[in-house]
Amino acid sequence: TGLIRFTIKIFSQQNMHCYSVRKNFSKMILFFSINTTGQLPKSQGSTAWTSLTSTRSSTCPPPLSSGGRSQRFLCGRSSVGWRFEEFLQRKWSSEKRFGLEGCEVLIPALKTIIDKSSENGVDYVIMGMPHRYGRLNVLANVIRKELEQIFCQFDSKLEAADEGSGDVKYHLGMYHRRINRVTDRNITLSLVANPSHLEAADPVVMGKTKAEQFYCGDTEGKKVMSILLHGDAAFAGQGIVYETFHLSDLPSYTTHGTVHVVVNNQIGFTTDPRMARSSPYPTDVARVVNAPIFHVNSDDPEAVMYVCKVAAEWRSTFHKDVVVDLVCYRRNGHNEMDEPMFTQPLMYKQIRKQKPVLQKYAELLVSQGVVNQPEYEEEISKYDKICEEAFARSKDEKILHIKHWLDSPWPGFFTLDGQPRSMSCPSTGLTEDILTHIGNVASSVPVENFTIHGGLSRILKTRGEMVKNRTVDWALAEYMAFGSLLKEGIHIRLSGQDVERGTFSHRHHVLHDQNVDKRTCIPMNHLWPNQAPYTVCNSSLSEYGVLGFELGFAMASPNALVLWEAQFGDFHNTAQCIIDQFICPGQAKWVRQNGIVLLLPHGMEGMGPEHSSARPERFLQMCNDDPDVLPDLQEANFDINQLYDCNWVVVNCSTPGNFFHVLRRQILLPFRKPLIIFTPKSLLRHPEARSSFDEMLPGTHFQRVIPEDGPAAQNPENVKRLLFCTGKVYYDLTRERKARDMVGQVAITRIEQLSPFPFDLLLKEVQKYPNAELAWCQEEHKNQGYYDYVKPRLRTTISRAKPVWYAGRDPAAAPATGNKKTHLTELQRLLDTAFDLDVFKNLS
Repeated sequence: TGLIRFTIKIFSQQNMHCYSVRKNFSKMILFFSINTTGQLPKSQGSTAWTSLTSTRSSTCPPPLSSGGRSQRFLCGRSSVGWRFEEFLQRKWSSEKRFGLEGCEVLIPALKTIIDKSSENGVDYVIMGMPHRYGRLNVLANVIRKELEQIFCQFDSKLEAADEGSGDVKYHLGMYHRRINRVTDRNITLSLVANPSHLEAADPVVMGKTKAEQFYCGDTEGKKVMSILLHGDAAFAGQGIVYETFHLSDLPSYTTHGTVHVVVNNQIGFTTDPRMARSSPYPTDVARVVNAPIFHVNSDDPEAVMYVCKVAAEWRSTFHKDVVVDLVCYRRNGHNEMDEPMFTQPLMYKQIRKQKPVLQKYAELLVSQGVVNQPEYEEEISKYDKICEEAFARSKDEKILHIKHWLDSPWPGFFTLDGQPRSMSCPSTGLTEDILTHIGNVASSVPVENFTIHGGLSRILKTRGEMVKNRTVDWALAEYMAFGSLLKEGIHIRLSGQDVERGTFSHRHHVLHDQNVDKRTCIPMNHLWPNQAPYTVCNSSLSEYGVLGFELGFAMASPNALVLWEAQFGDFHNTAQCIIDQFICPGQAKWVRQNGIVLLLPHGMEGMGPEHSSARPERFLQMCNDDPDVLPDLQEANFDINQLYDCNWVVVNCSTPGNFFHVLRRQILLPFRKPLIIFTPKSLLRHPEARSSFDEMLPGTHFQRVIPEDGPAAQNPENVKRLLFCTGKVYYDLTRERKARDMVGQVAITRIEQLSPFPFDLLLKEVQKYPNAELAWCQEEHKNQGYYDYVKPRLRTTISRAKPVWYAGRDPAAAPATGNKKTHLTELQRLLDTAFDLDVFKNLS
């Protein structure tokens, strides 16, 4: 390929070294690898920075030319980062801000990468960084957030006007489009909001970058790129960094190269490198993809700019990841209130003797006659004046608008004041012609001379017969939901482990020619002449990284259905950070809606403790509704208002038709909320888990509750017990009820949408059966599943007039037993409890 990948490491205490490599390709390409740090491997001490010297080797990059103009320009860029931190320290000395002192060169470094990338054609840069390392400085001097909007964040009396809880100032993101003054080209900059989990935003940035490239047709990454900032301890210590690197070159995940900038201050909170990593360098994790790694002394601004230009050129030329390791120090403690001398006394004695990099560089330029002292002081005072004027304006801000910090705006989707354009949802049903057409394509091979597996031929034949009979199973219902949205111009992206075939061999969205290697067909992309594209991609064996990536992809546009499917729902907990820090509270913290869908296979089927539970109790515990407050059930559009107020939607569908409707509703709603779906396993092929076309025609909707429709509903006064349940256990209950000949005595109501809780519909169900006692039945253990969520809300619905009994497994530490016989015994016990009409008499 002619691609050179390398890392040059030079260990020297006295001199800085610089090497250039020239190689001829089809066109001449010049690139460099530089180590100007003199940094020692960690085994030789964490205070290696003290050995650095500002003496430049004759083999190092040539000084900036243009008669000193470039050097003056660099000096000016460096001054704003330094003076910004000085200003914050002067005004708010007791406030945490996680400043940049010790690595002020980061600001001109980022600007240089952006300038060079803009020169090479990039017009959109998406950035991610932790709250440390001068995030406010980056917002102010790279993204160009208004200074008064930053300064007012320090005002403890500022009122929050937007919905939600908000977040601390150094977690907020930003989106800004401006003219790049160096290239005179438009550039859009976005800094993604992040939690304190230092590297958690990495895959989110990659996913958002991939989405922006996709929507603008940038198949080679020439228009949209990403920059990720890291700390040395987190870059080496956080496994998500490794997961993100392994996504970097996968066909459905590559963003065609990311520039990684490591702020290597050689300490992690209080932990020095000897205790923080086993590798010689914090950047060694990047070697897994053979990324070039440039180590550079951050006290040498010209060397830093040189390296940053080379890194930007590398990314532009080869479209591969590249790492810039800024070897620096941290002048203060972990934050401005922290005392670093407790744990690194010798290191910080040396640091306190160090002049700031700008001061040293300015003195060098003055001694060389490039600038004079009055010019330098004038530059400093000019920026100080800008800060003072912004500070004065900030006092006029009385209300905090988090919407001003939105990192992913959706132009045209909301009204100008950010509200939904309506508070209603149209029918999610389709005409029979559309259903039949999609079904016919789903049961065929739309490519000629394509040989599929014999077993798959039988599956497609069965699908065709279902279409003729006007019925759908789970896979066909999903197919029809996807296919209809594609017709409406909605891009669909389904990602996760083994999603192309489906973990349970039910989906088969990618067909493989049995005679030609790597020849595949995606029938979903052959539905309509002008349909939106369908992307279905098997992911790497990662949950944390891939879910974060898909979340970022869903951020870019509201007009796409982005789904992540866990291989088994049990495995989502390795992505718990993305769920807890981004998906659940994302709108509350950052006023950022997101419509990502999580498909989590769930069900107690004797497969053991790691293949049974998607942990619904955890998702329900994080829902933001109040179990003790009955909402106004007479409110217009009650169900839509509930959806608008919730932080996410949690459903467990018992029919393919309802699954079809909830997927379509996700896009037809006038706003976006994360959707958590507990999907079935055995129901994928259950003969009773079928839906008629009649349940999917125009005028039909998603059913939040599916009421009893058998003999019990015909004579409700005779019903002795009303069972509430959700999901697969309904089929166990109906089978048992029929076997016991209790179809007239026990009514079964399915709660399909658990959150927001359907108070209105459940009140009608309870009122319909005045003589029935109420019980919740679940297959999960009592301390798991849905019981602790449903019971208090159901009691609130009926004004606590009756108890709500429990029929299910006993509390347990593990989600399920590993013994098949024990599993069946537990199932029979809960069914006995559910249908024994005397079991609760002594308890009342």
